[in-house]
Amino acid sequence: MFSENTSTQTLIPAGIYRHYKGHRYQVLGCARHSETEEWLVVYRCLYGEFSLWVRPLAMFTEQVSLPNAESVPRFALEIVTEFTGMDLNKL
Repeated sequence: MFSENTSTQTLIPAGIYRHYKGHRYQVLGCARHSETEEWLVVYRCLYGEFSLWVRPLAMFTEQVSLPNAESVPRFALEIVTEFTGMDLNKL
């Protein structure tokens, strides 16, 4: 899907995303799986314990079907940022 020369910035921009169920997440960047070389999105919850997660890039960027048959992005970009260790309580 992506070439060896693909930069992580061209995969998905760092920023604040809203999940289709309503919570907000901070995408820190992309990483490759050490065994499969699959691209993964590294992101942090902006609620609760602010835990870190990874999800396959293809799944992060896919459309999901709602019960009313509407198709929406799983995560929608709200704010483009660069990860700077910002104070998460100010978001």
